[in-house]
Amino acid sequence: AEKLQEAALHTDIESIRIDVEASTVYLKDANVRLDVGAIAKGWATQRAAEKAPSGILLSVGGNVCATGPKDSQGTPWVVGVQDPKGGDAYLHTLYLTEGSIVTSGDYQRTYTVDGVQYHHIIDPATQMPAKHWRSVTVVGNDSGLADGLSTALFLLDREVGEALAAQCGAEVLWVAADGTEYMTEGFEKMLRT
Repeated sequence: AEKLQEAALHTDIESIRIDVEASTVYLKDANVRLDVGAIAKGWATQRAAEKAPSGILLSVGGNVCATGPKDSQGTPWVVGVQDPKGGDAYLHTLYLTEGSIVTSGDYQRTYTVDGVQYHHIIDPATQMPAKHWRSVTVVGNDSGLADGLSTALFLLDREVGEALAAQCGAEVLWVAADGTEYMTEGFEKMLRT
C-alpha cells in the first residue's frame, strides 16, 4: 500500500511536455513513466486499417477493425465478443461492416496473490484494479479512440460512461461483475446473437 501511495504521487499529466515541432517528449518528474498501453494497439490497428484495402478484417487481440464489408454484396463481418466468464462461447456476436470493436476486461491479463486475483486496469482513485465491470466493449469508427474509450469506460460508472460514449459517437456493452449486461441502443441494433 505504501508503494502504491508513493507511485500515485507521480501520475500528474502536467509532468509530460510534448514538443510537436521537435518531435520530443519530456517528463518533468523523473519518477513518472509513460505507458500508452490503453491506446497503442488501437492506434496501430487504425493506422494499418487506413492503409489496407476495403473488405479486410483486422484482428489484433481484443481490437477488431473492418475496412469495409466482406464482399461486393455488402455482407457484414460477424465479430464475437468474448464472455468474461471464460470458455469458448461468445457472449454475443455482432455485425460489423466498417469500424472497430474493442473490449477491455478483467479476465485476460491477471495474476493471483494469496488467493486473490488481480487484473491490469488500475483505478487511479484506489491504485488497485477497477471493480466496476467485468468487461466493456466499444464499437466506434476509430480503433485508437475505441481502445482508449474501452479502458476509460471500464473505470467509470455507467451514467458517466454513457455520456462520454455519446460524446465520442460510440456504442457500448458493459458487463457487470454479476453478469448483468447494459448496452446502448446502437450496440443492441448490431447484435447478431
